[in-house]
Amino acid sequence: MAGRGAELYGHAAEDAAQLFYERRGGRVVARRARTAAGEIDLVVAEGAVLVFVEVKARRTRAAAAAALSPRQIARIGQAAEIWMDAAGTPAGTDLRFDVVLSDRDGGIEVLENALDFSA
Repeated sequence: MAGRGAELYGHAAEDAAQLFYERRGGRVVARRARTAAGEIDLVVAEGAVLVFVEVKARRTRAAAAAALSPRQIARIGQAAEIWMDAAGTPAGTDLRFDVVLSDRDGGIEVLENALDFSA
């Protein structure tokens, strides 16, 4: 998948992820939030928890999972810190980092607490 088709596919996967969180009561506070460290696909408020969501879309969900590199995981953590500083997020806010895997048929798998930055 290359070019505009891949971009549209990625946006459709983000749409599906957003719908998932909204259906269970989450409120999307940012989508494709750009920071100096990179983009955050979704930032969702679920009650008192702020959820940073990375959406990966590939032919299969396994391929989507494999596309998440250690370098990208580090970038997500840095981008979240920058976003929280810019948004004035209070210290001590409960955070969660989820990954949403999407396949070419539009199916998604949500991995809650998939990334851990507490160390």
